[in-house]
Amino acid sequence: MKTLPAQDVRLGMFIHGFEGSWWQHPFWRVRFLLTDPQDLQKLRAFNGGVIVDLDKSQPVGEADRVPDSLAKPDSGAQPEGAPSRRLRVPMWRAGSTALKSQEARAAKLVTGALDTVRGTFDDLRLGRAVSQEKVAALVDSISAELDDNAPALLRVLQLKSKHQYTYLHSVAVCTLMVNLARHLALDEEQVRTLGLAGLLHDVGKVAIPDAVLDKPGRLTPEELELVRTHPQEGVALLREDPTIPELALEVCLHHHERWDGNGYPDRQAAAGISLPARMGAICDVYDALTSHRAYKQAWLPARALGEMWRWEGHFDRPLLFAFMQSIQLFPPGLLVRLASDRLALVLENGKRASRTRLLVFYSYAEQASLEPSVLVLDGAEAEDGIIDFEHEADAPVPIPALDLYAPAPVPTSAEP
Repeated sequence: MKTLPAQDVRLGMFIHGFEGSWWQHPFWRVRFLLTDPQDLQKLRAFNGGVIVDLDKSQPVGEADRVPDSLAKPDSGAQPEGAPSRRLRVPMWRAGSTALKSQEARAAKLVTGALDTVRGTFDDLRLGRAVSQEKVAALVDSISAELDDNAPALLRVLQLKSKHQYTYLHSVAVCTLMVNLARHLALDEEQVRTLGLAGLLHDVGKVAIPDAVLDKPGRLTPEELELVRTHPQEGVALLREDPTIPELALEVCLHHHERWDGNGYPDRQAAAGISLPARMGAICDVYDALTSHRAYKQAWLPARALGEMWRWEGHFDRPLLFAFMQSIQLFPPGLLVRLASDRLALVLENGKRASRTRLLVFYSYAEQASLEPSVLVLDGAEAEDGIIDFEHEADAPVPIPALDLYAPAPVPTSAEP
């Protein structure tokens, strides 16, 4: 290992880390082979030391030369602020050898993540500084797994025991926050910090007795009031570490606010709730609903999204739809507009979570009803796609009547 000034770094070097706070350096990744001239340009603007692994670096040669185009990026280069990678969920079949291998790899990551998050929560509870290197490595690993193995990672993260829930819930929310931030094309620094915020959003639950968090029955009003102190407890812990970004504190404090102002702790409403907190609210509730808890069984993902969509006043609706797009999953009964300028109704999909079934019944281009027909979106590049949602009241023709899920009540007896 060797620490170099940023100006001395060359293409072909393997970057092992950065001096100073992890969330202040210019990259989402922590360890990577430097091959992109634009990454080199960003790195040289970094005011700090760069730790290089010489053993993993490429030999000095062509890879180390800075091309003439570095100072003037090509017009087709990725715009500043756009995410370096965008998730496209690959298709897989249940029971396949490839899927089992992917899930084994994801499970290995999740096991390590459990230890890291548990250790981080303990550090904060005891007043110790967060281990930036461990947190950085975990978020970096989650990012890489989203690129290569997203379906298996999201599937494994749903398999939590009640004793692991708080810690693995934090890993899941981190994963969903990173995925949603990329879908929204936020810049690398924001994506990185939102991932950190997801990991730390529930740290205040270390101050709540396990007997309350894991209670199988309905919480008493006093217990519910105690659970609802966890955002303030979390912020108090996070403020003990001055390197934690303010955005992470914001998500910790306000991820239980509601769009209609009936959330807690500050009863913020609508645009008064920050975008990171609104993202945190969606990711937090979705993972909670799709997880087994002491007081409830897990809901299927499509069922969870359908109920979240029906709960008037809970969430920022356009942002919730963007979340659905980010995980490429939509609830039965949702009215959607397609890239082909047609209107369709999302159908129940059974166990085939890797595809979306639609009933297409209207053409905006022709301003005419169509003979209802089923369209299956399974990830092919050239196919049609869902680009927006439509309010039922604004539908230009009657919506076909289908027997979909019966609405479920909003949970009120315990925190989701």
